[in-house]
Amino acid sequence: MSVLKSGNPLVAAPEKLAQHIGIAFTNPELLEMALRHRSAGNLNNERLEFLGDAVLNLVIAHQLYTIHSKATEGELSRWRASLVREESLAVIARELDLGRYLVLGPGELKSGGFRRDSILADALEATIGAVYLDQGFEVAQALLVRLFERMLKDLPDAASLKDPKTRLQEWLQGSKRELPSYEVTKISGQAHKQVFEVTCRLSDTQQKAVGRGSSRRKAEQAAAESMYEALTLRQQKFTGSGQ
Repeated sequence: MSVLKSGNPLVAAPEKLAQHIGIAFTNPELLEMALRHRSAGNLNNERLEFLGDAVLNLVIAHQLYTIHSKATEGELSRWRASLVREESLAVIARELDLGRYLVLGPGELKSGGFRRDSILADALEATIGAVYLDQGFEVAQALLVRLFERMLKDLPDAASLKDPKTRLQEWLQGSKRELPSYEVTKISGQAHKQVFEVTCRLSDTQQKAVGRGSSRRKAEQAAAESMYEALTLRQQKFTGSGQ
């Protein structure tokens, strides 16, 4: 048995995943490596994840550019970001039942890492990287077009995809107000499962809003979303009371 394969009988054989995605690997160890999380040791999928991320971004950008010939650069960028984000990749990984094939260290296995969005998304990118190295760009491209077919057809309105920090910034600029500041005010939880708390402040009014998330970026977005909702709700009440 390959040293990359898991000895855990509960972990499904990589060959079944290869059959499921319709790829006959010349070097099966590439797929085996793609399914090894860093918690499993030095032999892991991080390098393949790096490569797969680049292939994924190129293919999705090309598809969007081709399908939406009149879209602006900003619209294309927001659509791409929505498709290659962790949550979207985890959805596809679950459709492939990727968690069944993952080789994890004892800690991640005990904490249910095979269900975690970040681990599933990384493994999907690593699998793409393995397909690219083994089969070439055209095969990897065809696989991604097939996997993302539904999402590419059901894209939301691009304007709705502006992230909360961008929406808040544009709203404040439109009102000729100063931009907000963000500060990490608390970090809690274990090292592998931290929760960040960020406070968003407006210097001109001292108004503040708090957001929480599994990373500083997510917490900042949550704080910005809370601030944006508070400001727009206040504006609606003010406008309504003046009628």
